[in-house]
Amino acid sequence: MQNINRAGYIYGILAFVIWGLAPIYFKALEGVSALEILAHRVAWSVPVVLLIMWAIKRPFPKNILQDKKTISILIITSILISGNWLAFTWAVTNERVLETSLGYFINPLFSVALGIAFLKEKLTTWSKIALILATLGVVYRIISLGSLPWVSLWLAFSFGLYGLLRKQVNIGPLQGLLVETLIVLPITAGYILYLWYTETGAFLHTSVSIDWLLLAGGIITTVPLALFSAGARLLPLNTIGFMQYLAPSLTFLLAVFVFKEHFNTDLLITFALIWAGLIVYTIGVVRQQNRKRLDRKAAAKLVENELKEK
Repeated sequence: MQNINRAGYIYGILAFVIWGLAPIYFKALEGVSALEILAHRVAWSVPVVLLIMWAIKRPFPKNILQDKKTISILIITSILISGNWLAFTWAVTNERVLETSLGYFINPLFSVALGIAFLKEKLTTWSKIALILATLGVVYRIISLGSLPWVSLWLAFSFGLYGLLRKQVNIGPLQGLLVETLIVLPITAGYILYLWYTETGAFLHTSVSIDWLLLAGGIITTVPLALFSAGARLLPLNTIGFMQYLAPSLTFLLAVFVFKEHFNTDLLITFALIWAGLIVYTIGVVRQQNRKRLDRKAAAKLVENELKEK
């Protein structure tokens, strides 16, 4: 059991480290348009996902394709995740890595808000305080910028809604990604062919290193997802919840210390409010988990005492 948990931690940490350090890959493609990078990311994800599914013996989701409701949801999620990838790529290649970090820090709290709006979930006191702090952070950022931080908000909204919708369909992460990429593949493949024919794209028209980097888009997309999927099967949900902060934290460190993006007092206040919200939210989750565990122990003890009396 200990070895299984250790493997789960390794898979989970590796997944979030790759996601957190992904801006390094996209920075290497700064001369390539975000649309072309997205097109290659989608196109080369398909064979990589198929290869991983074959290696770990995951079946092709044939039954899913016959369910109209599931396909309808996956069409929407394919658009959401494509839009999320496009915004992330554009931001990284335009020296706005800090905004992507902020977006993914906001995401867990945004997901709570979506749960309230669509699933009628009830807020704990801790969650209410966390949401207020996060809202204050976003409002302060809007005031200090004089405009909406659209990259951060779109990343948080699109990924939060994506996660909400994916919970409505019974399909694994890899199989879901395969269907989603297959849905948008005709468009992205057509765009790649158009760029090649008109000689307006980077692929096969610049350098071998750029060609290889674009081909690697499928690996960058699918490998961390496969690792996350493996880790999620072996670890408790609250552990995965804590791990998700690793990716935006690494991205934040990259933006400030490696890419030397400007980090002023206004950004510090914004991030401080978001971080405070996440700390409060995490405390609430831990307390709730502990309470449930104590309730289970108390119930088990009660049953044990009743059996002894008999």
